[in-house]
Order: sequence, then structure tokens, then C-alpha cells
Amino acid sequence: MSKVPLTVAGAAKLRDELQRLKTIERPKVVAAIAEARSHGDLSENAEYDAAKERQGFLEGRIKDLEGKLSNAQIIDPKLLDADGRCVFGATVDLEDQESGSAVTYQIVGEDEADIKHGKVSFGSPMARALIGKYAGDIAQVQAPVGLREYEIIDVRYE
Repeated sequence: MSKVPLTVAGAAKLRDELQRLKTIERPKVVAAIAEARSHGDLSENAEYDAAKERQGFLEGRIKDLEGKLSNAQIIDPKLLDADGRCVFGATVDLEDQESGSAVTYQIVGEDEADIKHGKVSFGSPMARALIGKYAGDIAQVQAPVGLREYEIIDVRYE
């Protein structure tokens, strides 16, 4: 499996979720299974089936998180020396050339992407258009509504 790029904050978020799943959610599911078992016949026990299904989902998510963290290449944007170039982890201030509106995005890993919080995956069309460019450059992004142009106002590593 190849390395999965993550920012320091993204890796911490995944570690927190893994810890919560192992220490809180897993014991809850085990208790629910034990409770359902105590009701007798398992062949027609909907509570037991639901708890076992939840356990399967939970164990799958734990395995997924452990795999991602073990293959993570953690990148601290504060330690980057990219000479003002847009790279993974960079926070980029943009101005839409058509509307003049300003937006800010941070280029992050797939598991961290959250457009509502200004985090775009490095594989997204927006990030691919930005990577390698500098402040003052124009990035062309193929959006569902057509080609959009953004001027890069500032590139920060925070």
C-alpha cells in the first residue's frame, strides 16, 4: 500500500477517532451483544443481529483507520519550505476572477477534506489546479458550471 499524505491535524483527528472507537464504542457493542444474548434464542433475536452488525462495522472502521495511520506520511505545513509555491498542506487565498469573491482553501489528504471548513483534497480539481502555482498566478479549474479562473492572492504554510 502506498503512503497516504495527511497533515498533522488530520492525523490527530484520525487517532482521536480510533481511540474513541476502541475505548468507548467497542465496549458498548460488546455489552449490547451480551445483553442481547441473555434474552435467549439467537435465531430470532433482532437486537443480537443489530449488535453483531454494528460490531462488524466498528471493527472494519478500526482496521481502516489503523491501516491509514500506519501508511500515513504526516506533513506539517509549518515546516514546509516551498518558496511560496502551492503544495500539499498549504493554505491558499484566492479571488474568483468572475465574481471577485475571496475564498481560502487548505490542500489536505482525502480523509481530511471538508469543503465547509475550506479543506480540499489534494486530488480534487481545485487542488490539482493550484499545486505548483505561486501568488499572482491564475489557476483554471474545470467546475460543473464550466471553466473558472482564480487568482492566487497568498500562499501560507500554517
